[in-house]
Amino acid sequence: MNAPDAALATSLCGVRLRNPVIAASGTFAYGLEFEKLVDLSALGGLVVKGLSREPIEGNAPPRIYETDAGMINSIGLQNIGARAFAREKLPTLARCGTAVFANVFGYATEDYVEVVRILEDHEGLAGYELNVSCPNTKQGGIYFSSDPALLTEVVSAVRRVARRPVIVKLSPNVSAIEPLARAAEASGADALSLVNTFVALAIDPHTRRPRIGAGFGGLSGPAIKPIALRLVYQAAQAVKIPVVGLGGISTGADAAEFLIAGATAVEVGTAIFWDPRAPVRIAGELSDFLRQEKIGKVADLVGTLRL
Repeated sequence: MNAPDAALATSLCGVRLRNPVIAASGTFAYGLEFEKLVDLSALGGLVVKGLSREPIEGNAPPRIYETDAGMINSIGLQNIGARAFAREKLPTLARCGTAVFANVFGYATEDYVEVVRILEDHEGLAGYELNVSCPNTKQGGIYFSSDPALLTEVVSAVRRVARRPVIVKLSPNVSAIEPLARAAEASGADALSLVNTFVALAIDPHTRRPRIGAGFGGLSGPAIKPIALRLVYQAAQAVKIPVVGLGGISTGADAAEFLIAGATAVEVGTAIFWDPRAPVRIAGELSDFLRQEKIGKVADLVGTLRL
């Protein structure tokens, strides 16, 4: 294990982080799968893949397609379910030496609440990240992430049962991010994370069919970074709670840009697919950046964008 860099130490919703670089949900499995490749204790934190009330098999393949400067995925939120995670993964994961956040999703408010209820009975988690980029099946398929009223409902309900910090992961597939950011804050969110993937389509011109089995998928990777930066800046300006930035981060300089835009911490996702050690490498590059710029601690970088 590398010695901690005091300049990188920070906190998120009262959770102490060794550094502000977190492995993003859906790209780092349940964390344990990477422990032979990555010193998990060197991470700022990790977010496990999305957890639901019951196991989900996911979408038909192909599920991933590489695009220019990015990737489209439609995994379909495959997971073993909250109970199996708490029983089979969490006890070992709790000893990994870093902050572990559980990504939670559902198709009705009670789904989110039940997953959190299950996890509240177990030790080892630093907090929750609510994936609200899901359709509310009881409301005709309206996405939680696109309706302030629905977002208020689900965040408020989770807040009533969660003792741990609640981070709300917002979708970029909205006309304006500020009303959603404010609704999440007013409903009791301790922090926001953004952005989730952009709805996208890739076509095979020979077969005239989608490259992804489910048709549409979520675009991530370097291609989305400039838009993600804009949304992180706008969200950070709209709320007083911390913002976690993600979307196309693959270098320490990328991470610095998100911090400058107003993020307290960042998550690294797609870069892990080609470099499993990306979060650790990026934290090291961010440390180098701070020294080069003669910045004493990472918090001094946050929200320093000059517009």
